[in-house]
Amino acid sequence: MRFRGNKRFASVVGLVLGLLCAVEAAKVNKHKPWIETTYHGIVTENDDKVLLDPPLIALDKDAPLRYAESFEVTLTEEGEICGFRIHGQNVPFEAVVLDKSTGEGVIRAKDKLDCELQKEHTFTIQAYDCGEGPDGANMKKSHKATVHIQVNDINEYSPVFKEKSYKATVIEGKKYDSILKVEAVDADCSFQFSQICNYEIVTPDVPFTIDKDGFIKNTEKLSYGKEHMYKLTVTAYDCGKNRASEDVLVKISVKPTCKPSWQGFNKRIEYEPGTGSLALFPSMHLETCDEPITSIRATVELETSHIGKGCDRDTYSEKSLHKLCGASSGTVELLPAPSSSANWTVGLPTDNGHDSDQVFEFNGTQAIKVPDGMVTTSLKDPFTISVWMRHGPGAHEKETILCNSDKTDMNRHHYSLYVHNCRLIFLLRQDPSEAENYKPAEFHWKLDQVCDKEWHHYVLNVEFPSVSLFVDGTTFEPFLVTEDYPLHASKIETQLTIGACWQENSGHDNDTETVSEPTSGANARMAQFFRGNLAGLIIRSGKLENKKVIDCLYTCKEGLDVQLPEEVASAVKVEFNPNQSSLTVEGDDIDAFDKVMQHISYLNSRQFPTPGIRHLRISTTVKCFNEESCVTVPDAEGYVMVLQPEEPKISLSGIDHFARSAAEFESQEGVTLFPEMRIVSTITREVEADTESEAAEGADDDPTVQETVVSEEIMHNLDTCEVTVVGDELDGEHESLEVDMTQLQQRALEMSSSNLGLVITGVNTMANYEQVLHLIRYKNWHTEALFDRKFKLVCSELNGRYISNDFKVEVNVIHTANPMEHSNNAMVQPNFINPVHHASVDLSGHNLVNAHQASVVPSAATIVIVVCVSFLVFMIILGVFRIRAAHQRTMRDQENGKENEMDWDDSALTITVNPMETYEDQHSSEEEEEEEEESEDGEEEDDITSAESESSEDEEGGEPEDQQGASRQQQLEWDDSTLTY
Repeated sequence: MRFRGNKRFASVVGLVLGLLCAVEAAKVNKHKPWIETTYHGIVTENDDKVLLDPPLIALDKDAPLRYAESFEVTLTEEGEICGFRIHGQNVPFEAVVLDKSTGEGVIRAKDKLDCELQKEHTFTIQAYDCGEGPDGANMKKSHKATVHIQVNDINEYSPVFKEKSYKATVIEGKKYDSILKVEAVDADCSFQFSQICNYEIVTPDVPFTIDKDGFIKNTEKLSYGKEHMYKLTVTAYDCGKNRASEDVLVKISVKPTCKPSWQGFNKRIEYEPGTGSLALFPSMHLETCDEPITSIRATVELETSHIGKGCDRDTYSEKSLHKLCGASSGTVELLPAPSSSANWTVGLPTDNGHDSDQVFEFNGTQAIKVPDGMVTTSLKDPFTISVWMRHGPGAHEKETILCNSDKTDMNRHHYSLYVHNCRLIFLLRQDPSEAENYKPAEFHWKLDQVCDKEWHHYVLNVEFPSVSLFVDGTTFEPFLVTEDYPLHASKIETQLTIGACWQENSGHDNDTETVSEPTSGANARMAQFFRGNLAGLIIRSGKLENKKVIDCLYTCKEGLDVQLPEEVASAVKVEFNPNQSSLTVEGDDIDAFDKVMQHISYLNSRQFPTPGIRHLRISTTVKCFNEESCVTVPDAEGYVMVLQPEEPKISLSGIDHFARSAAEFESQEGVTLFPEMRIVSTITREVEADTESEAAEGADDDPTVQETVVSEEIMHNLDTCEVTVVGDELDGEHESLEVDMTQLQQRALEMSSSNLGLVITGVNTMANYEQVLHLIRYKNWHTEALFDRKFKLVCSELNGRYISNDFKVEVNVIHTANPMEHSNNAMVQPNFINPVHHASVDLSGHNLVNAHQASVVPSAATIVIVVCVSFLVFMIILGVFRIRAAHQRTMRDQENGKENEMDWDDSALTITVNPMETYEDQHSSEEEEEEEEESEDGEEEDDITSAESESSEDEEGGEPEDQQGASRQQQLEWDDSTLTY
């Protein structure tokens, strides 16, 4: 029995040992963990839990087998799953093992996810076991599996409209399928929550509806009389039923029934001088009311007939304009602006304004005679007549523009230009010749321009026997030429008249011309009066054939312009009239047509344009496919307001008072009147504050804008400078005003003179006028009774539109004895001058018969030179005095040496009396008269030689030296109380 028990024990022990061996064998980590190859997951944004399909489970074959009932092996770790590892950059997920023994795990988000930033994530995952033993040796990893995770959206955003507000315009009486579309968007990432499923009009009781796509239409015909504008509030919903965060405002304007017209332009257009081209219709377009248009024609007209002679032109004299245009030789102006040298137009009415051209009015009772000798043109040689004329329909009598007829007896008309029944007629009677045959005598032109009450420019080129006519630059041939015998030989002088014809006997003349109206007074011998306006009447020797010169004479300085865009240049045609006051646009593309109209501009090239209104008119004609229902576009009207230019202030400055010796007046050169003349032109304008900070401070303190007045110097031309005598007229026998004619010709200037003065004319720069004024000299050959002369200078621009100040200069004549008779005269006294506007030197005690102020404006260099030379002479004279005084002191008592050392010894001083110094004569009136007589006879009086001084000392030895010195000091004292240094 004991043996049997031992045998049973032995079998149990063997079984245990076998199990232990099996367990030891199981501790070896032979296999890798296993997971699925692909996982798909879903996570909701703002949540961290990921639902995976299939679930995350890792299996390992090294894990122990599970036995039935309750037997479990828990002694080993090989086969347990210790973790999961995620591979990828910036993966916002992590994997966690829930049960090591079963290998179960989960994936979760590290932070909250945002579907709007990223909807999907993809990465790889790998499982690893716990290895062998407690130190985890021989750890095994599974293969890498791909994980796809989708982030589910939540409806966190509300719809937002793309625009802050919506606007639309409809025409009354129409129902629209769609007026406008509103659109909202949703920021959610999913299709469900990001889609707008519905729009709704919140405003109640409005005749509009909106569909799910946002299109708004009217439910009934709208009436402009009932409501001009509807304001609707619209909201939107996404498919998650979220309402828009903010509703949107929709404005629908109701327009009256469409009428074709030009729209989008300002009727008042302001033009600032000097700004160049100005677009007239930058936003204009043609409203055709959706009618099918085949072609469009529009004419834009700029009305300038009320400005000057039909438009804005340079208002220089006609003679100056001819020079500027290249026709300068032999020009005689018959209707000049009234002046001292051309006064025959003084009695004619004018426009009385200098903003525009000077226009002369003839009312049928007025005419003028041109002075004899003004026109020296021979009728045998070619000559030109040009004139500006405005004339309307009148009576059937002849109306004379220009007439040259006999002064007495026969009343023959040698040549004349006149209007008769809206015809322009030129009469030219030839002088007697050997062959008295019929020759062309009257040239007739039938012109609408003669009677249209508008300004036109006429140029007649006469080269007998042919005469050519240009009207506004266009050539016209005469429709009728009549012939006549040449005039009979006669020695009767002729009279040239303007506005009528001179006739000795108003009831009879050899040309069957009669006076239609009785005349009286100064016009008793005038007939055939003109009714209208004339300007710029010129007779010029030689023909004026150059078309460029003729165009230059009448071309306007203002007009319309257009710069065609390249993309529409071929689709639209543009034509201008000659003076660019009208243009026509033709095309068939409405969009291209609108672009061309938007590029039409106004341009005024004058530096100082004539201010005022220029009316605009747009006339439009359209053609349609259906002529019966074609639309009519009414005329559009507006105006250009040319603002007042900043007027220049022309200032003349220089030496206005000086004295010269009589010898200079009598010399060949004479005396220069304006040696330092300066011409400056300035404009005054208002400008805003310079800096933004100043403007901001001003805005805080004062709501008004602060402006500063500044003066700015500008450059422009002058056309006239006139020098006139103040006081008695010039006596041609012994005085004159002269200027270097060569210098004038080099500057294309002209000079005319009379006993009242001289006038320099011609368009030129202020600098050239300065140089010419420096050359004007005054001469006088008999100055014995002359003590002063006064002159006035005035310059102007644009035929008197801008006039300078009156600059007056006074010249004094210095009468002195002959300096050559004084043996000790070492120098001649200079002409002392003082600055203008300063206190002048008083000459009331001088021995001149007529004393005057002597103030000038010297240069700084002149003052310095005069002071230095005076100081040097003073030092030399002082040295001579000192030497002579030392010599005399040796001859006197030694005891009185120190007292006499301080005395002023002027025994050797040569005194030259300056005619400009001030002193009081201590002698009697008889001595003054003797001094004047001696001065006129040329005797010595002004200088006292050293010998005379010594003899005077001997004769007056009894006189105390102190008193004698005081007397001489009083005579030599210079009164400088009124001088300013």
